[in-house]
Amino acid sequence: MAGALNMRTSGNLRRVMALMAGLVVLLSGCGTALLDYRYRLTVEVETPEGLKTGSSVIEVSTSMTGSTSIPSPGAVRHRLRGEAVTVDLGQHGTLFALLRSDVDVDWATNLLFLLAPEVSAVRDENGKYDSDASFRARYGAMLQNRRLIVLPKTFHTIRVLRDMPARPMLVRFRDITDPTTVERVDPDDLAASFGEGIKLKRVTVQLTDDPVTKGIIKELPWLANQQGGLIRVTKGKAIEDMPIGAQLYEGDFMRENY
Repeated sequence: MAGALNMRTSGNLRRVMALMAGLVVLLSGCGTALLDYRYRLTVEVETPEGLKTGSSVIEVSTSMTGSTSIPSPGAVRHRLRGEAVTVDLGQHGTLFALLRSDVDVDWATNLLFLLAPEVSAVRDENGKYDSDASFRARYGAMLQNRRLIVLPKTFHTIRVLRDMPARPMLVRFRDITDPTTVERVDPDDLAASFGEGIKLKRVTVQLTDDPVTKGIIKELPWLANQQGGLIRVTKGKAIEDMPIGAQLYEGDFMRENY
């Protein structure tokens, strides 16, 4: 289904930023690198011909700047390596699960941290909230959670994000050789895009030691030379009135250390 992002996007993004900021601001000490991690994102689709699956291994690197770092003291920085999930549906076409959600361009970076088990706030010897230690505690809990996680529709367990989609944005191309033919796919109605009998079964994530996935260029050769929006932005036109292709760029399909 083609269309623009929902008008609530900017508000939802502010909520993500506020939540993350509440977890990481005022981090103290010298800049440090935390353990990198990889996770496998898997999409399962039911079809008349049987279950179709696709997966991609994504790597996230995290570092914390020191309290005297300029221009962002006490910030948490992430780098991402990975690709969108490709699901070959045979005669029905190809489904892509992007590295972003409908409202969060950094969805693939934030996902596992937001799904991490809750941990108690850490306080220093004076009883003051220790944001540095609290962040590390939740990060550690995330790394220890090796179980398979089925993504819910929304982050319903996080109060400020309970209405935000927890699953990736899904798209397809009417002509896979032409990036301007990209269309949104409704995760609750794949049949509208691919035909009767096509249904999303589930989307899962799980920590892994497998190598980062490479190969989407074979499916989408034009990605190698793509820069900026898949569709040229029309000057003076509101973003909500633009087609989805104007709001997607190559980094939604493939990222290398950013």
